[in-house]
Amino acid sequence: MGKGYRQGRIGEEIRKIISDMLLRGLKDPRLDTMISITAVEVTNDNSYATVFFSKLGISSDPEIAQEQKQELIDAFASAKGFIRNEIAKKMKLRHVPELIFKYDTSLEYGRHIEEIISTLDK
Repeated sequence: MGKGYRQGRIGEEIRKIISDMLLRGLKDPRLDTMISITAVEVTNDNSYATVFFSKLGISSDPEIAQEQKQELIDAFASAKGFIRNEIAKKMKLRHVPELIFKYDTSLEYGRHIEEIISTLDK
């Protein structure tokens, strides 16, 4: 079933608010300006919003990269209440969705596919 227009608009507005907060409002040093909010998916009943983010400069070593990603997820989890409060102030919603933060692996996957394609050309 397709995603509704309303969920798309709400997700995009949440993405803008969180991106702006990363630039101006969050004091957590783990959440620096090198983090990008890539997408926000809102469920049909607007009860949950999955926030996908990526960060430049993640280590190429898988173990270190996993630790860095988990640290970012923990930092977002600790700031979740503040972020939801700001979303509630800036958006007129009856219920602000519960936020779930996930690291976006699409850039890594894209690089991996690009490497595979480049080896096929040779």
